[in-house]
Amino acid sequence: MKALLQRVKHASVSIDGNVYSKIEKGLLVFLGVEKGDEELNADKLSQKVVNLRIFEDENEKMNLSLKNIKGEVLIVSQFTLCGDCKKGTRPSFDNAELPEKANYLYEYFIQNIKNEGISVKTGCFGAMMDVEILNDGPVTFMIEK
Repeated sequence: MKALLQRVKHASVSIDGNVYSKIEKGLLVFLGVEKGDEELNADKLSQKVVNLRIFEDENEKMNLSLKNIKGEVLIVSQFTLCGDCKKGTRPSFDNAELPEKANYLYEYFIQNIKNEGISVKTGCFGAMMDVEILNDGPVTFMIEK
């Protein structure tokens, strides 16, 4: 399971030109589910996301977590994170989980974050989405569990 985290001042997802969801200060999380991923991967990854200290304190040091700042999170499923670009010029998505299981683990991950008391908004699994962000920093991390 892979998550690309972007610290944002605000972010939104639109579908067919209509805003589907939006957040203010917090994290945009692009989530990729790979073959072999299980609930345990989602458990570990969700704990890392809510507790990772990537927000600045009063001394401009990255010492605060999403929980500490009471930030919001926008979680967007993105199977392209599972793409393999090592050979040729066309990515292979053989390692991406099948949609049914991927959606289950995406929803499971979302619920884990909600269970931590975090305000969660989402994209729409499998939809073509426009994602708009104001990246804060920019600060971006890739996490794999």
